[in-house]
Amino acid sequence: MPVLGYIISAVLVVNLISLIGVVFFWVNQKLVDKIVPWLVAFAAGTLLSAAWFDLIPESLKRIDQRALIWVVVGILLFLLLEQVLHWHHEHRHDCAECGKKSKKVMGYSVLVGDGLHNFLDGILIASAFMASIQVGVATTMAVLFHEIPQELGDFGVLLHSGFSRTKALYFNFISALAAVMGGLVAYFALSSVQNIIPYIVAIGAGGFLYIALTDLFAELKGGKELLLRFGQLIVLIGGMLLIYWLVQFE
Repeated sequence: MPVLGYIISAVLVVNLISLIGVVFFWVNQKLVDKIVPWLVAFAAGTLLSAAWFDLIPESLKRIDQRALIWVVVGILLFLLLEQVLHWHHEHRHDCAECGKKSKKVMGYSVLVGDGLHNFLDGILIASAFMASIQVGVATTMAVLFHEIPQELGDFGVLLHSGFSRTKALYFNFISALAAVMGGLVAYFALSSVQNIIPYIVAIGAGGFLYIALTDLFAELKGGKELLLRFGQLIVLIGGMLLIYWLVQFE
């Protein structure tokens, strides 16, 4: 099989991980409502950890302290994105729906951030296979282990944001297709892409930090039960530790 065949096969396998949310179709809606707050906490931990322990160190290694400037740029870009989405909804829906639509903006932000992350995963996988088949397989396995908890958490955030289970699954899969685009771009234009990868990584880190610290953390503070709050904190820390371990393993 040619290298391009290995690359496409690998990124398609990674795409299938986005369908892990299909398990929610066989779960009672009341049970889903109980699970989602825990998934929001888990997603906050995984996004924060992925940015802090994976994306930021990687960008710092490539472009030194300038990476921090682009992390801030990422934060501001995602703030701008949310402002635009809020403005769009406020001008197309009456006030009775403002709260519901405003909440859905968080889901769209997660999709954008996840799409960017998947694009980078595609570049990473393609680069690895172009080095050797063995390195490509090992890298694909590492990405898979990294994606499973994050995709599960993202799916929970989409449900929490008001997406139906069908739409959450659909949009999560569309976002995952960015990995295919990243793989193809890397294969056909790797020399050009190499120069901008560190900047994309830093911007993605800023986006993850923004989503975790402004949107998801705000949702966690809304819990009324003390036991739920402490439980979510433990799950959040667990998500951080899991991604940290996977980054070390990778």
